[in-house]
Amino acid sequence: MRLDLFLKASRICPRRTVAQNLCDSGLVLLNGTRAKPAHPVKPGDELIIRRRDKISTFRILAAAGRGQTSRQQASELYELINEETIPDLL
Repeated sequence: MRLDLFLKASRICPRRTVAQNLCDSGLVLLNGTRAKPAHPVKPGDELIIRRRDKISTFRILAAAGRGQTSRQQASELYELINEETIPDLL
């Protein structure tokens, strides 16, 4: 499954375009390297996403099936390993 589709299906990102923009900006690391939106993901991969005020680390547990995923199914696709807040420098 593509990384951008996984981020949308797992509800980590609200829309696929948001996931694509995060990847294109270099804010998504897959197994320690920058990942493009089309990069394939599989169970066991480690995903790090940097946003404005936090860095989140996830472990992928399963790939989403075809079609819409429910909220419960989405939470079963990944495990949140760590989430740290970035202090405001201003």
